[in-house]
Amino acid sequence: MPIRERVLMGPGPSNPYPEVMQALARPVVGHLDPDFLAILDETCDRLRSVFRTSNALTLPISGTGSAGMEAAFVNVVGPGDSVVIGVNGLFGERMCDVASRCGAEVVRVDEEWGRAIDPQRLLSAHPAPKVIAVLHAETSTGVANDVEPLGEGKGDALLLVDCVTSLGGIQVEVDAWGIDIAYSGTQKCLGVPPGLAPLTVSDRARQRFVERSQSWYLDLSMISDYVGAARRYHHTAPISMVYALHAGLGTLLAEGLDASWARHEATGRALQRGLEKLGFRLFAEEDHRLPELTTAWLPPGLDDADARRTLLNHYGIEVGGGVGEFAGKMWRIGCMGHTARPGNVTLLLGALEELLAP
Repeated sequence: MPIRERVLMGPGPSNPYPEVMQALARPVVGHLDPDFLAILDETCDRLRSVFRTSNALTLPISGTGSAGMEAAFVNVVGPGDSVVIGVNGLFGERMCDVASRCGAEVVRVDEEWGRAIDPQRLLSAHPAPKVIAVLHAETSTGVANDVEPLGEGKGDALLLVDCVTSLGGIQVEVDAWGIDIAYSGTQKCLGVPPGLAPLTVSDRARQRFVERSQSWYLDLSMISDYVGAARRYHHTAPISMVYALHAGLGTLLAEGLDASWARHEATGRALQRGLEKLGFRLFAEEDHRLPELTTAWLPPGLDDADARRTLLNHYGIEVGGGVGEFAGKMWRIGCMGHTARPGNVTLLLGALEELLAP
């Protein structure tokens, strides 16, 4: 059965940029072919531009955003290390799980889902943590957490930031904000299919790598040799996905980061205003709402499963449901990457108006 074309407006993949689809059709060469290695090097350079960093160790990890999360933790966290983690959603919980599997002493700083975490609470949670970790954009709730104050007050700690849903969609400043380790995913605001996890690591963090990572596959001490001048083989890179990321980053940089941030802001806020007019109540606290991922309570009388099924099958629009205790009560609507266009907002709002008509 063929898969139908859809407008992807969920928390997961966004619609790829057209240039990305063309890149995926390029002939596949070997993972050590000089032509591919040149594209890989240029992809790493483009990632530095998008992360706003000069970090030498900046590369796409072969795996989705969760692989980026795991790579970030297993290379700097070992048994007994104190790790402060902000938890105001599902992916903060996942951070705690990953850190605990490294043997860390996890210090949770919990906040109500839908609310941002006070940076001072993270800075005061432990007198001398090895790592302070937080989600810049919490995908489960549509909340943006403040990162810049953490870099200013981190002291000797390493600052580890999840940028899966923020990179390319809202301002990310790795060097200026004092971020030591940041990772993302290709399928959100970068407008590329899922399969790679962009990651950047400061020299300061590299000096504090654990002696032996608990993961062979995600051991950055070895992976760094594959993307560096030495070119020592580590694993078979996903050639076509690197092509796609190279193209997606090129499209983003050609548009300009400021322009992309402004486009995401304009379309996301238009969506939020339109939803409120239709009777949806926005979930995330007002001053910390992401423009690229909107969370909203369903209006009375709108059945979650029924409505999303109708949107998918009748209108070709895919939106995401709530998670955990919010399943069936809330939607998570993405407006990311190539999907962040006024026409898609108009299409969704018009479909919803028809669904809600008496």
